[in-house]
Amino acid sequence: MPINPDAVGATSAPVERSWSSSDCLLYALGVGAGSVDDGDFELEYTTENSTDRPQKVLPTFAAVVGGGGPPRSSLGSFDLAMLVHGEQSIELAGPMPTEATVRTTSVVTGIYDKGSGAVVVSESTSVDAGSGQPCFSTTTSLFIRGEGGFGGERGPSSTVPMPEREPDEVVTYPTRTDQALLYRLSGDRNPLHSDPVFAKRAGFDRPILHGLCTYGFTGRALLHAVCGSDPARFGTMAGRFSRPTYPGDTLTVAIWDDGDEVRFRTVNQRGETVIDAGRFVAR
Repeated sequence: MPINPDAVGATSAPVERSWSSSDCLLYALGVGAGSVDDGDFELEYTTENSTDRPQKVLPTFAAVVGGGGPPRSSLGSFDLAMLVHGEQSIELAGPMPTEATVRTTSVVTGIYDKGSGAVVVSESTSVDAGSGQPCFSTTTSLFIRGEGGFGGERGPSSTVPMPEREPDEVVTYPTRTDQALLYRLSGDRNPLHSDPVFAKRAGFDRPILHGLCTYGFTGRALLHAVCGSDPARFGTMAGRFSRPTYPGDTLTVAIWDDGDEVRFRTVNQRGETVIDAGRFVAR
């Protein structure tokens, strides 16, 4: 059957997920940490045994280990080639440990009819599996092309205007031509990001970069520019994936700091906005 609007409220059974120091290092490399030759190489994120540099975890790793969602079967049947990431937010209770096991529960909070497609929104909450203490929460929006037109509500708008002034900070990172192949090792094996045949069936000239990979690059910029490279200051981050980008592209993050809230936008070297409606709150 097509998308199932009645899946709103569907809740997953708690799912446990563990990660290790190596998983954190691999994720950091997957989102470009260590690729800028500035004599630093972000060693606290890319190594576990550097002198006077104890390992830390990039906060956006929460989007990887805290995702999931209810069983896809509850949403109906659809072509996976038509699914793209729409929006993503994370909220952290504190710095992420290099090794842990969390228990995550997810619920479908909305299914919206955008005409050309359907938007499925799910919220996930992760707690420490041993103590039950809150660790982080995520909200994920997926856009499924061709599944709209079922007569549902269009849903809320996520428009977040950027200030009409020059940004306070601008951070530019190159991505590698094999960035998606490296990033997929953190768990997202969707062939849209690796298989040219599958990508063409989905309407793209070649495999596109994972939205959460672009999100991770953007999170690094916010961590260093806004939080003084201190993960303990990283609070919440939300953004909308407005356009696909490709491995090998250069990503530039414009940051406006208004005190209580930071707004941001990520563009590629072609001037295309790839993440917009960006909102960030530091601790």
